[in-house]
Amino acid sequence: MWKRFSRLIKSLFGGAISAMEDPRLILEQNMRELNDQVPKMNENIATVKANVMLLQKEHRKYTTEQTSLTSKIKAAIQAGRDDIAQRYAVQLQGVKEAQARTGEQLQFAEQAYDKALQVKKAFMREREKKIGEAKEALRAHERAKWQAKIADTLEQFEVAGVDSTHDEMVRRVNEQSAKNEARMEMALDSIDTEAMQIEEDAQELQAAELVKQFKLEMGMSEPPAREAAPAPQLQIPDEPAASEEAPAERDRTRTE
Repeated sequence: MWKRFSRLIKSLFGGAISAMEDPRLILEQNMRELNDQVPKMNENIATVKANVMLLQKEHRKYTTEQTSLTSKIKAAIQAGRDDIAQRYAVQLQGVKEAQARTGEQLQFAEQAYDKALQVKKAFMREREKKIGEAKEALRAHERAKWQAKIADTLEQFEVAGVDSTHDEMVRRVNEQSAKNEARMEMALDSIDTEAMQIEEDAQELQAAELVKQFKLEMGMSEPPAREAAPAPQLQIPDEPAASEEAPAERDRTRTE
């Protein structure tokens, strides 16, 4: 009995909420919420970046302390004060351990920062996509309202030709409503991060190829080696035969 009563209450309230919902207003609210999430995301990324910077500063401080303690240990040994050198050695060991822990934390913080940037990039792409789909759905909603007004006007006529036009308009309105519902379902699908990563890798490869081409044009990189062309061979003409005489000698012989 209680299940039936609760089902009745849910059906009443569910029907009332569905009747009060305006898809246009909900889409506009969704766009505002997407835009409001950008400053919050930037603030979170800034917090992660600040943590990375603090760990980097701490890591550099430990490096400086190691250098200073090492110098002090060497000076104490040269002065014959092994007791002082031992105290500095204990401090040096503690600094090394602290630096190792800080290095691990720094590595995790840098990975978290890189991941946060990737999430933001994916969110911004999906945000632009959903906002574009919402705007298109709103424009389609306005067109559907205009078509509904035409259909209401045509319903007032009883002529056969007008009735057939009215039926056609109603069919178009129903088709448009179905398309809008399909758009809303597609907008709520999960993000295809693999396809985004493939697209991003393709863009990076294309950008690297362009940079390589610019380097070649600026002379900052050597072009690929080409095969050396064969050296031209010089053709030496054969010497004239000894039996051939110059024209002047033939004339002289003929004159004699």
